Amino acid sequence: MATPAQTQPPSPVRIFGALTAHEQTAALKTAIELEVFTAVGEGATTAQAIAQRCRASERGVRILCDFLTIQELLTKEGSNYRLTPDSATFLDRHSPAYLGSAVKFMVSPDILNAFEELTAAVRKGGTAVSEEGLLVPENPAWVEFARSMPPMVAGPADAISKLLGAEAGEKWKVLDIAAGHGLFGIAIAKANPQAQVVAQDWSSVLDVAKENAQKAGVANRFQTVPGSAFEAKLGDDYDLVLLTNFLHHFDVPTCENLLRKVHAALKPGGRVATLEFVPNEDRVSPPLPAMFSIMMLSTTARGDAYTFSEFKQMFRNAGFGRSELHDLPMSPQRVIISYKS
Repeated sequence: MATPAQTQPPSPVRIFGALTAHEQTAALKTAIELEVFTAVGEGATTAQAIAQRCRASERGVRILCDFLTIQELLTKEGSNYRLTPDSATFLDRHSPAYLGSAVKFMVSPDILNAFEELTAAVRKGGTAVSEEGLLVPENPAWVEFARSMPPMVAGPADAISKLLGAEAGEKWKVLDIAAGHGLFGIAIAKANPQAQVVAQDWSSVLDVAKENAQKAGVANRFQTVPGSAFEAKLGDDYDLVLLTNFLHHFDVPTCENLLRKVHAALKPGGRVATLEFVPNEDRVSPPLPAMFSIMMLSTTARGDAYTFSEFKQMFRNAGFGRSELHDLPMSPQRVIISYKS
């Protein structure tokens, strides 16, 4: 789909907004750290009351809350601030859908430093911060990822479990590659008491996954395989392999090599569920999946946001039969289910 032609007179507003977008990031990060949205949700609606609750200056809170109102994360009537539906759902710590912990990874020094070197990354064609970017073995950034991102993946994890039919209760052996927090495999184990889950990741990251399995009451059906997905012995005879937010870190040949290993680990008729940001073939829509490629350019050597046709070809080259693309409710990501014929 072609980019729509500009119909309004030329304006610098969009350019100025992009050059100052860091202000939005910093303001939201600060509001989460001070628990501004939680304070408003508790009934502190004036700058003075919010400042007292958040242990901050009234002037600072007033300026911050006005900025958040402009960004449509708060509303303002007179001197009183209120939450919007989005901020009430996702930014109030008392909400079960609270996403505030994700700031620890998404605005971490590792991510910000990578974007500081974006010009060099564009020239190079891959991350300029190091040879491997975030993919350094046993990188502590992935421990932070495992601890801070569960609120963002709990919904998709449950949706994938339902999509795969876990609730039918069939006896499944499941491999969760680059499991991180482990929530995708754990969601299946919770829905299906007959499911045995094997989680693979770096050993330090798997410690977090094991904690989550214990909390979920499925630790007795949750095993781990530490190490690199490309080098570890994954086992075989799996009914299902989970590949969630992993393939985008690598180039096509590397993905295909891993998929051949996955193919060998599956029993005949087994499935792979791949969760990814999947842009349309034009690579500029929908906006969130399409923009994810610049994250990969900044933080990895050769990663990308791949289209469905590219994923389908990768799986075909690795020996799989058909692949299906599925949307997820309330998520910019999509699921590809591929079958071993």
